[in-house]
This record gives sequence, C-alpha cells and structure tokens, in this order.
Amino acid sequence: MSTTRDTDVRTGEAAGGTTGQENDTAATDTAAARDAGELGAAGAQLSTAPRDTVVPGSFGGVRAPGAAGWLAWTGREIVGWVRWFWRQLTSMRVALILLFLLSLGAIPGSLIPQTGQDETKVADFMGRHETLGPIYEKLGLFNVYSSAWFSAIYILLFISLIGCIVPRTWQFVGQLRGRPPGAPRRLNRLPAYTTWRTEAAPETVREEALKLLKRRRFRADATGDAVAAEKGYLREVGNLAFHIALIVMLIAFAWGQLFKYEGNKLIVEGDGFANTLTQYDDFKSGSLFGTDDLEPFSFVLDNFRGTYEPSGPNKGTPRTYESHVTYSEGSDGKEKQRTIKVNEPLDIAGTKVYLVSHGYAPVVTVRDGKGDVVYSQAVPLLPLDSNVTSTGAIKVMDGYRDADGKKDQLGFRAFFLPAYGGANTAVVSQFPALLNPVLNLEAFHGDLGVDSGLPQSVYQLDKKNMKGFKDSKGKQLRENLKPGETMKLPNGAGSITFEKDIKEWAGFQVTEQPGSGWALAGALTAIFGLAASLFIQRRRVWVRATAGPDGVTVVEMAGLGRSESAKVPEELGDMAGILYDLAPGAPDTPDDTSDDTPDTDADTDTSADTDAKSDPDPDPDPEPDPDPEAKTSTPEPPAVPAAEGAETK
Repeated sequence: MSTTRDTDVRTGEAAGGTTGQENDTAATDTAAARDAGELGAAGAQLSTAPRDTVVPGSFGGVRAPGAAGWLAWTGREIVGWVRWFWRQLTSMRVALILLFLLSLGAIPGSLIPQTGQDETKVADFMGRHETLGPIYEKLGLFNVYSSAWFSAIYILLFISLIGCIVPRTWQFVGQLRGRPPGAPRRLNRLPAYTTWRTEAAPETVREEALKLLKRRRFRADATGDAVAAEKGYLREVGNLAFHIALIVMLIAFAWGQLFKYEGNKLIVEGDGFANTLTQYDDFKSGSLFGTDDLEPFSFVLDNFRGTYEPSGPNKGTPRTYESHVTYSEGSDGKEKQRTIKVNEPLDIAGTKVYLVSHGYAPVVTVRDGKGDVVYSQAVPLLPLDSNVTSTGAIKVMDGYRDADGKKDQLGFRAFFLPAYGGANTAVVSQFPALLNPVLNLEAFHGDLGVDSGLPQSVYQLDKKNMKGFKDSKGKQLRENLKPGETMKLPNGAGSITFEKDIKEWAGFQVTEQPGSGWALAGALTAIFGLAASLFIQRRRVWVRATAGPDGVTVVEMAGLGRSESAKVPEELGDMAGILYDLAPGAPDTPDDTSDDTPDTDADTDTSADTDAKSDPDPDPDPEPDPDPEAKTSTPEPPAVPAAEGAETK
C-alpha cells in the first residue's frame, strides 16, 4: 500500500502550528510541540545566516534595589545594547545598505573635480561657483575618497562583512565535520514524503538506501532505524566565497586608490623618457603615493608606424598602429627592443606603458633678421579630427632680434594638414597619412607671456600682448608652406622654414594600479559564488525502514530543502523509484473489521443482488478462472507530491 502526504514545513523553525489551530485541546498542543521540536532539530542549520533580532523593552531585566542593583542593571543594559547593535551591523540588511551608500558616495567622486587628480579644475570650479564651492569643500566633495564620511562607510562595511563571515565560517566548518542530522520522529510532516511496504528486511533496505544516496553524492550516515543524508554544501561555500570576495575587492580598491599613479607623456621620434616626476606632461596619484614608488626605467621612441585603409567605408581607419621603442630597466639595465601596440602595453615590474595617441611634429627652422638660426626643432601638433588635421603653436622666446637688433619674441599659430586637398578645398586634411603635407602659419611678435610666471599651454598662443605681421595688402600674414618652403617675415624681421623632415610623435600613458589583479580575482570569485548560492539548493533526505506489526517492512522517505522547490520532490521521487526496484512493494492485506462495520453477509448479498440486476443474462454456471493469480494487484512505485507553493527554479 502506498501513502503520500503533503505538509507545509517551515525550514529551521517549529512546525505543527496548524494542528493547534484545528484542535485547541491541551493534548494536541503537547503533541504538536513535541513534533515541532523533533522536526526543528532536523530542519535547522540548512543555512548559516544569522537570525534577525528585535529590540526588547529592556536588556537589564528586573532591577534590584540599591546602588549595586542599579550598577548591575546598567551593565546588563549596556552589554545588551552593544550585542544588539553588533547583530544589526553584521546583518545582511545593513551590509547591503552600506554597500548602497558606498556606491552613492562614489558618484560625486566621478562628477566633481578631485584635488588628488586635477587641482587646477578644482580651483576653476571654486572660482565659477562662489556658493557651491565652499559647501562642497566643507562636505569633502573635492576629496571624496579621503573624506571622513566615505572612510566611515568603508570601515563599517568592512566590519559588517568580517563580523558576518567569521562566525558563519566556523559554523559551516562545524557542520562539515559533523554528521547529517537524524531523522525526525514523524517524517510525514515534511514537504516531500512517500512510503510503501516491502518484504525486504529493514537492514537490507537501509544498506541499499545508504549506497544509493552516496552514489548521488550525498553525505549519508546510518543511525538507528534510519539513514540521514545531506547535499548542496556548495551553496553555503558560494555564499561565503561571495562575501570574502567582496572584502578582497574592497581592499584591492582601497589599495589601488591610495597607491596608484597615472601620467601622460608625448614623445617625438628620437626622443626619450625616464620615469621621473619631472618628465611627465601631466601626473596624478593616490593620497599615499610617494615619488620613491616610481619604478626606475627609461625608453626611447625609435619610430612610429601607422597604416590606414585607403578606400571604402572604413577609409582612414588605422590598420597598423604601433611604436618601436628601446627600453631599459633600472639605471644601468640592458637595453631591449619592444613594439608597443594598442592594448599591448610595455609591462615593467607592474608599471604599464600604453600607446594612446599619435600625431605629427613638423620640423621648422626660424632665423632672425641677420639670418642666424634662433630656433630649429620638431614641433608636436595636436590632432583635431580622425584625419589628423592638427593645430599648435611655435614659440621663439630667447635669442631672437629683429631687423633693428632689438630683442623680441616670435609666435606662430600653426595648422598642419597631412593630406591637403588643394586650394579650392576646405583647410582640413583628407587622409591621416602623409600624402600632401601642408603647414599653415600665422606670424606674430611681441610678449608671449611666458616671463610672467603663470603656466600656459605649449599648444596655444596667447596673443593678448602680441601684434600680427602684415602682408603687402595690410592683412594678417598667413601662408601655406610645403616641405622645404620658407615664409619671409616683412621688413627684414627674419624667416621660418618648413623642413622636409616630418617626424611623428606618440602619446603614452604610464600607469601603476596596485591590487588590480586581486580586484579581478575577487570579481570573478564573487560572480561564481553568487551563482552557486542562487542555483544550488541545500537539501536533506531521510530513509527509515522498520518492521510493521504484521512483520512486513515499512519504508518511509522524506526530503527537506532550505526553500520550497519542485527539485526536492522530483529528486526524492527519482530515488524512491530506484529504491523501490531494489525493495519491491508487498501485496496489500485486508484491514481487520471493527464492531461498527456492517454485516459482511449482508454486504455480500446486497452486492450479489446488485450484480444480478445489472446483468441481464447472468451466467448460472461460470467457469473457474484459469489464472487466479492474474487478478492479484501489483503495488505501484510510490509517488512523491510537490510541496505546496513550490516553484521550479
């Protein structure tokens, strides 16, 4: 005979409350409480998550009279509140709130200029916002990651995660070292349950059940008349790994922000770079970074090579984009050759050198009124578009004298077009390669403003205190020069020559981000840990085999999961079918008749009369059944019902 029952059980808590609602007698309440305690022992510790606690009216309890009683009550009150606050701080709810606050706190660090990255932008913001500037400064929004409030959130999140992980880890280790909990007294109170009778011996059923559960990778143990098994420990492993990975990521992020540095350097072909603070065009670092943390190395840009798509929809798109450098590690390291490409940086002891930009540096020669060379070098110009239309400034600050022999300064506003389309086209480059290079120059003289002590860009020309040279028509002197051509300045003021040698430059970004490897490992671990905690279900199975009153073995199987799911009944049904094949069901036996059962003879006569009336032509002399055993009912394998409200995940 097969029996199934579906009962709602709360995992890890007492069950049996519905029985008390149906019957208010003291005997029923006592039985329910007894069953609840037994089920709680088997259903507990499916998770190591701490339970939430509520704030009681008083932790101190009853206060004894006198000063000693007051001191004892105060001590209990303080200790109780400290414990309560600790439980709240180490709860998952508070950890998620702190993580959310940390994310919100990082927003102003991305939108508002930071002193550790660009003090010039901070000063400009303060000058343009006379009201918001002081408020932001008091709130620490110009230095978010070093502010007191951001550090407080960060530290509290650390404490919360560590305080949650440590006790749960020890508890989980204790569960791994122990045995699966024994079977409850009443297995039919569990969500997934099935039973059948078999003629196999109870010991044989338990042995086969133990082997079956171990083949299914359950941790199984036979105790008394039942086999207890548990599976799904990777769920808790994933949960703990996720929390530990968060701590690793937070530490790596903090370490990287405090000790990182990043700088940019533009280098013309043939020039070099040494990793010192004064060599950078711009530099920013973390608050705990020191100049001694710079890795000693140097390199020289031998040449830059770039090729581009000549036609089609991707015309001008780079096909080859690489820099050939010669570098050495340390002050006296051996020189080595290396090619730096996009996303293929030069890595020197954790410091990476990335290729980030490219442009042209036409070589110009400036002569004064006497024909003496006062300036001759490659001038890097910044690209304005994808076809490398470039702009910049040429500044002659020292050594220049005009036609009268007076000291003066020259400035040229320059536009460079690698592929000029011609006189009737727009003054823009048509292609990024050097097909028809043209240098457009505007000449000025006067005070460049470099002697005032105020910083200025080398790529921009401050014309506030300068005068433009005029051509024969009285207009601003401006000419297009091809390689090898010279522009004469009026009144014998000198000349400027666009040399045939056109060099290229490459922009490099030098970065060191400590802890980035740990952050990546933490992120990957967090993803896998979260997936394990979401998709793996921790579950328990019990198999009990006992001899019934009539000597026939009664087999009971029940399953319990941390959360209601169709997977537990399905898995239990699958194993019950296998075990049923090993211990087949016994034939049903008639129940004993009771005193209030109607007379058997009367029932038989009534049945016979009914059959006679329903059969218009009954057979007065039926032949005996040739196979009496064919009508014996064969027990079917037990069915396992799904838990109420179960959902398939």
